[in-house]
Amino acid sequence: MHKNNEIKLVGQPIYGQLLKLIDKWTFTGLVKDKKSDHYYKAYKSWDQMVTMLFGILSRCDSMGEICEGMKAMRGKLNHLGLTKAPAKSTASDGLRNRDNSFFEALYYKLAEQYKNFLSDSRTYGLTIKELLIVDSTTIRLFSDILKGVGRNPKNDGKKKGGLKVHMLIDAVQSVGKFIHITAAKVHDKNFLKEIQAPAHSMLVFDKAYNYYLQFAYWTENMIYFVTRQKKNAVCQIEETVQEKQIRQNQAGVIREEIIIVNYKEKKEEKELRLRRIYYQDEKNRSYVFITNNFSITAEEVALIYKKRWQIELLFKKMKQNFQLHYFYGENENAIRTQVWCTLIAQLLLTVLQKKADVKKAFSTIATLVRIHLISMLDVIELLRNVKRTFAKPKTNDFNLSLFAT
Repeated sequence: MHKNNEIKLVGQPIYGQLLKLIDKWTFTGLVKDKKSDHYYKAYKSWDQMVTMLFGILSRCDSMGEICEGMKAMRGKLNHLGLTKAPAKSTASDGLRNRDNSFFEALYYKLAEQYKNFLSDSRTYGLTIKELLIVDSTTIRLFSDILKGVGRNPKNDGKKKGGLKVHMLIDAVQSVGKFIHITAAKVHDKNFLKEIQAPAHSMLVFDKAYNYYLQFAYWTENMIYFVTRQKKNAVCQIEETVQEKQIRQNQAGVIREEIIIVNYKEKKEEKELRLRRIYYQDEKNRSYVFITNNFSITAEEVALIYKKRWQIELLFKKMKQNFQLHYFYGENENAIRTQVWCTLIAQLLLTVLQKKADVKKAFSTIATLVRIHLISMLDVIELLRNVKRTFAKPKTNDFNLSLFAT
């Protein structure tokens, strides 16, 4: 049988190539700043990160599976900067005790490192200089470590715990630019106070974030937003700018108005002037948008809100391609650490996908990396390989019998 030389063999496993995307000098400096290796003689920060990413990328269900899987790697561990596989008790103690803020800081360092590399120069047909998308996703937990959200279920009798990942992404990068993890019961609008958006930027989010006091602050600082208006919102119509009829199955602006909404600041009643736009899409669905930007067109307002779907896709990638159904620790610090490491893994695979410059889906990239995680293959060649052919043998002399005659 002919030798297949299409995929190149290299001197380190794919996992080692992926870890090289993390700058060792940056990592070492972060360890010193955060003092994350204090009180740890054997299980260093690098060891924990390698252990966690191995479990996340290979979709292990428990810390026991991770440690047993790493034991089987044996001689390949030196490519990952490890001398031996960690014991389950050691890895569990590190996950429980090492502050998750270290992995949070590491994520932001990596996001800053690859910010320009992941940026897309396309303007998406908009005149907005910087478009920022805000949303959150809830992850259900096995216990009530973090309080869940919603009513108690009828059958279970008590709702499970949950955490909420609030995220702000840049529309041209599609990676988390600012992330805040809270208990699931925390209202979405509280996240808006944490955002430090630059002047003349545009934020887009759904109607769960309606918060007029924050909108007024943004308006004073020339920070713009687009969101949907709640059905029970109370407002006064100051002026009808335009109104027209739209045919069935045709997208377009139905009506545009200038409205006044009331809000309280330090018990004082105040007013905020906004634009309200009624829009119909191709499927005859109606939307009502509000914005504090009076210079862009009504059609652009609808297009900006449509870009919000990018963050939904990002959450979908995170939940479908990584292990967030089972957690490796049972305290809040362990859960937060796993979420931050999952975000790091997603960022590294996004960088890898961009480096390979392939049209394969993110789920395909994640699957190929998972299957060949410790294979000695060139990861870029693996992702770029599109041929499905198999080298045929020179002779057709096959013996199909199980036993020699």
